[in-house]
Amino acid sequence: MRRTSSLVDRHGAPLQPGPTAVADSSESATVPQARQLRTEFAFELPRGYVTDDGTVHRAGVMRLATARDELVPLRDDRVRENPAYLTVVLLARVVTRLGSVTDVHVGVMENLFAADLAFLQDMYRRINSEGHTRAGVACPECGCSFEVDLAGGRRLGES
Repeated sequence: MRRTSSLVDRHGAPLQPGPTAVADSSESATVPQARQLRTEFAFELPRGYVTDDGTVHRAGVMRLATARDELVPLRDDRVRENPAYLTVVLLARVVTRLGSVTDVHVGVMENLFAADLAFLQDMYRRINSEGHTRAGVACPECGCSFEVDLAGGRRLGES
């Protein structure tokens, strides 16, 4: 048994198979553009990383973590001895730039101020669990609630 299917245009006329049958672009359904996956997030540290020459680096970039990023540090002896060290090793893997420092390693993370390390931990959690760097806050004077982007990159008052 042979099955056939007849294709017709908008006027009911049969379409011929092959390269001559071209769909009218006005008839094609509009397909929404796929939302691009954001894999890197810029940030600005509250205090900044200070290099040996005294330069302060505040701006940086963190990328989304992969499963490997979360698994490899578990085999690290420093993490086995002290589970709190996991944060340092993990952040060293996902922070790709800190100011002009492009070789971000465990030693760099160890020398961050505690406030900056806590900032990066929170940012890591936000972008890898929630998918964004926004946080809900309230004005201490009027109590009005609004969102701020913790990654920074904008000056106060810009949207």
